[in-house]
Amino acid sequence: MKPIRAIVPAAGKGKRLQKISGDIPKAMFKIGNRPMIDFVMDNISFIDEENIYIVVGCGKEAIIEHFGDRYHYVEQKEQLGTGHAVRECADAFADFDGNVLITFGDMPLFRYEEMKEMCRLHDEHGADCTLMTAENESLKLWARVVRDGNGNFQGIVEGKDCTPEQATIKELFSGVMVFNSKSLFEILPRLGCANVQKEYYVTEVPELMVKCGMKVETYFTKDGDDLRGINTPEDLEICESILEKRLALQGAKA
Repeated sequence: MKPIRAIVPAAGKGKRLQKISGDIPKAMFKIGNRPMIDFVMDNISFIDEENIYIVVGCGKEAIIEHFGDRYHYVEQKEQLGTGHAVRECADAFADFDGNVLITFGDMPLFRYEEMKEMCRLHDEHGADCTLMTAENESLKLWARVVRDGNGNFQGIVEGKDCTPEQATIKELFSGVMVFNSKSLFEILPRLGCANVQKEYYVTEVPELMVKCGMKVETYFTKDGDDLRGINTPEDLEICESILEKRLALQGAKA
């Protein structure tokens, strides 16, 4: 099996949470009395800590103080999108020939077992990219996974950009991906920023890979609540409720 590393973009400020969180970085906002990024790190703990790179920016000191020297830190000085955050890691990955998992510091509900299995299958299949998908009818504005007539992955369309036909697609993109590192950093410089925010999105990488003839696969996770991130106080309430139910279920099984 190829060696594996992880990149965790966690540079965001979380403007919509600041009215209840103060001036701490978004990833450090607490859910269940723990910073949400703690859950993220638990869920990828099958990867050695020395192989995990956290991309920091706003309030970076709080994250670095929290974790100390357990992980590597890469600074994103300008907030130019997720693609830019990952690209800031290029120098650290220049000599790395393995796989790289990308997950985000504000998405605490993914599961250890699902993350590990996705990475295992990605390696087994020799894919350039494997992205996690799910179904959740309550997430109306989530990005859809578009496939061709043969069921092969074609691209990702943001919920707000969907045509009426695309809006009926049930398969949603989670945001979690695992890549062949060499393939990822080969494609990243080709990202454009032709959008309102003028940002570079890592979600465009799989579609570019398909166009270059690279192998892109998907991994379907059964619990669509895994996809929920935390951007607003309302998101926080929902995620805390889901987490409480999961912990209670684990306790009942113990």
